[in-house]
Amino acid sequence: MKIQTIWYTNHPLGYLLAPLSWMYCAGIRVRKQLYQHGILRRHAVSVPVIIVGNLTVGGTGKTPLVIWLSQFLKQQGYKPGIISRGYRGKTTHWPQLVYPNSDPNLLGDEPVLLARQSGCPVAVSPRRIKAVHHLLEHYDCDVIISDDGLQHYALKRDLEIAVLDDIQRYGNRRCLPAGPLREPLNRLKDLDFLVTKGAALQGEHSMQYEGQELHSLLKDSVSKPLEAWRGQTVHAVAGIGHPARFFSRLRDHGLKLHCHEYPDHHHYQAKDITFADNLSVIMTEKDAVKCLPWAGPQHWYLPIKARLPDLFGKRLLEKLIKVSDHGRKTTRHPSLSRN
Repeated sequence: MKIQTIWYTNHPLGYLLAPLSWMYCAGIRVRKQLYQHGILRRHAVSVPVIIVGNLTVGGTGKTPLVIWLSQFLKQQGYKPGIISRGYRGKTTHWPQLVYPNSDPNLLGDEPVLLARQSGCPVAVSPRRIKAVHHLLEHYDCDVIISDDGLQHYALKRDLEIAVLDDIQRYGNRRCLPAGPLREPLNRLKDLDFLVTKGAALQGEHSMQYEGQELHSLLKDSVSKPLEAWRGQTVHAVAGIGHPARFFSRLRDHGLKLHCHEYPDHHHYQAKDITFADNLSVIMTEKDAVKCLPWAGPQHWYLPIKARLPDLFGKRLLEKLIKVSDHGRKTTRHPSLSRN
């Protein structure tokens, strides 16, 4: 039985595991109070820090939002830098700067994707404050975006954004291990923004994905509209948090799928994307950065771009300006005065 069956249904095991969730929540509260009272140190930096994270386990779309934020802030005259934990990266040396051609097996798939798509400097370290310092030593950033880290209280933050899946939402609303929550739901009151991947409820901001073209892994400059595969049978490969949404997107465009689902952050081998036929193989961009060594003419990936409402951007800038007005070194771009 998959643990998701317990987390996202009223499965009886959820009730049996509830006492462990209460112990987990108690530990979370104690840890948070230790930071609030200064018993555990919180590290502050000289520029504003925006945290993008989630309350639930698994992928909810943080990386596309981080890319959107970085590009949006650059358009407003900011110089953003991005930090990440480098989850499942195998390097033994931290912190490190990440470049578009960095090895995702060493530094993590999401940081490499961020370096490729954001056009911003990226640094990784399991200790995020070290990633921040490393970034500021090498680049003149005036705002930091943290990919994940909502529960990493050791790093002080100025704005918090949580991302939520519109279908799974909070599951059975229990904390680990009985449910998918990393923190109790009362944590929502501390957030600055709640962004929902898909349909949003009151007080939430909807994030929609755009992506209509497939790009070749072999030659990234070569692309074809997704509609060109309508009616064709293909292999669909996904090693992400919720692959069903990716598969559904392909099916919605009329593709017939042989689905190959791998764990999130899967370390690929050639056999994972090589099949005994001539069918096209289509994957997510997050998977593509790890599969380049074995790419052939049959391998394609679907890049996606986040789209958020204008109101979200406006309110984000308003909050960031308030941070700047309270003594941070971030400078306000002249265009912001018109918002």
